[in-house]
Amino acid sequence: MITEKQCGRLRREFARTHNMKLSAMKAGVDRKTARKYLQTQASPEQLQKPHTWLTRADPLADIWSKASAMLAEAPELEAKALFEFLAAQPGSGLKPGHIRTFQRRVRQWRGTAGPEQEVMFGQSRVPGGLLEVDWTHPGQLQVTVQGQPLDHLLCHGVLAYSNWQWAVRCQSESFLSLVAGVQACLSRLGKAPQCLGTDNSSAATHEIDAGKRAYNPDYLDLCTHYDLSPLTINVGCPNEQGDVESANRHLKRRLNQHLLLRGSRDFASVEAYDQFLASMLESANAGRQARLVEELAVMKPLPPNRLAEYRELCVVVSSQSTIRVKNVSYSVPSRLIGQRVRVERYEAELKVFLGRDLVLQLPRQRGDRGALIDFRHVIGPLTRKPGAFANYQHREQLYPTPRYRAAYDRLVADHGGRLGVVEYLQVLRVAAEHGVDAVADRLTHWLGPNQKWTALMLARELSPTQGEWLKTPDLVPDFQIYDALLGSEVPDVG
Repeated sequence: MITEKQCGRLRREFARTHNMKLSAMKAGVDRKTARKYLQTQASPEQLQKPHTWLTRADPLADIWSKASAMLAEAPELEAKALFEFLAAQPGSGLKPGHIRTFQRRVRQWRGTAGPEQEVMFGQSRVPGGLLEVDWTHPGQLQVTVQGQPLDHLLCHGVLAYSNWQWAVRCQSESFLSLVAGVQACLSRLGKAPQCLGTDNSSAATHEIDAGKRAYNPDYLDLCTHYDLSPLTINVGCPNEQGDVESANRHLKRRLNQHLLLRGSRDFASVEAYDQFLASMLESANAGRQARLVEELAVMKPLPPNRLAEYRELCVVVSSQSTIRVKNVSYSVPSRLIGQRVRVERYEAELKVFLGRDLVLQLPRQRGDRGALIDFRHVIGPLTRKPGAFANYQHREQLYPTPRYRAAYDRLVADHGGRLGVVEYLQVLRVAAEHGVDAVADRLTHWLGPNQKWTALMLARELSPTQGEWLKTPDLVPDFQIYDALLGSEVPDVG
């Protein structure tokens, strides 16, 4: 089929060269076709008749009425699934080669008789108008730290006008992670936009009625501090925050590409991963500087101080050497039992203060239930009370790795229940001194041979000049002292 553009070029070339073959070649048409159009001087629309006849029998004639009825009842049906269903019916006459024809027929039906689809309305953005913030889970990237999966979220902020973006690693969609993400974006920019947009996450809003939500007081305090007008979307309408939703997909795709170029998805530490993330975001923002300059020119200056990215509470250390924060128990050194400590609860960690002194930093447990027990905090008291180990409610957390659990089972099998527990507690004391990983490496050796071993043998292997502290000296009483007491005269107290 020749187009109007081809026809025009054909006639221009022929008027210039009067060569039919050369003109047809330059116009990209056959010589016979070129001769027809040059002789008639008619347009393609006039010469080309619509194709209204069939060149072969319609293979869908027997089933299309049923197919269209099923599509009308369930428009979400996919063409391939519907074709396979109909082809399995007796007497359908459908063959595998008919699927393309069926798909074209379904596509035609959707365009002429199908339901209306959702329309996305492009929005006009103004410089410095809106910062959209959302969380995204990059689990499909399969990032690991020293071989262990790094389960995390990214709190992602995007300027709607320039598409400038920044993201920080976090653990959950909490208010503290929102504060950290927003302040990270604003500190990188050095200025603040007019509005802050979020979805209806519980970090920003709470339900006041069925289908209606209101802003949380803490979230309003954040917006007031930076002079931001809060904006949110309708419930169940994530497309209304399309700038950051689209940027989430592009961010994870870009991260995946950079990980492929890096050649490894494993990092030495979470700090190394954070640096990798920051460098990737800087390279992504490099092409957005021109529009970013427009935004910065109309943005507002930041206040002189940042908001605290933690919540503070005071708790008393229990007799079990634990503190309770947000329904989660955390172990602390036993010397703090009975003390009232101040805890700064950050998004990813806890800082414990005794008076003004920082005495402990703890990783924060995910979720709102459970316990996080560090064996180093309780191993001293447990070695003095080994009988408490068997029924200790957090005993499973005293096996730092599966090798330690295997070591416990082996020691109990070799030495019996009570002595096996004592030996295992001594293994934990060695781990507290030399490190969990160093002891775990040696446990692999000791678990192999079919011979009895003790914690003292393990300690001597790790530190040949030490380890004698694990020995308990035999108590041999001196009976002569008792003979002397019996032979002495009892003074008369009357």
